[in-house]
Amino acid sequence: MRAVVVVESYFGNASQVAETIATTLRERGASVEVHDAASAPPRLEADLILICAPTHNLSLPSASSRAQAVQRGAPQPAEPGVQEWLDEVTALTGRVVAIGTTAGSRFTGSAAKAIVKRVARKGIRAERGPEFVVNATAGPLRTGEIERARDWALSVVAGSSGQK
Repeated sequence: MRAVVVVESYFGNASQVAETIATTLRERGASVEVHDAASAPPRLEADLILICAPTHNLSLPSASSRAQAVQRGAPQPAEPGVQEWLDEVTALTGRVVAIGTTAGSRFTGSAAKAIVKRVARKGIRAERGPEFVVNATAGPLRTGEIERARDWALSVVAGSSGQK
């Protein structure tokens, strides 16, 4: 299996999830590339294309929400983020899965859902994968979420959709 992971992260939570998934896939024999959204190419081809971002203001991070994250202590972000990268995407060939981090309330929105919608506007089908819960804006991830990311990656290798 060949996988490409595109990730945007501010406090490290989305990166931690993405890296856990990438490491698990590699442990099972997959070839995995991980790209920050700022450096991801606009055309990707792989068996699995995983797009991961934190939920900001009910959706994907924007320039203004990135600035707010910096005001709350995040390092200066690499730009563009997933939202802008998706605007420039010309082709995603393979199974595309969107995942994200969220505060866990039904009122916090979903970066993964926003990714699926944005990709669909390009005529590309994407699946909505799991959301991984953070305890607060800056994290950390809720206890058990890293294990859940690993389990999800194992289910991908096993060939199931793996949404829990």
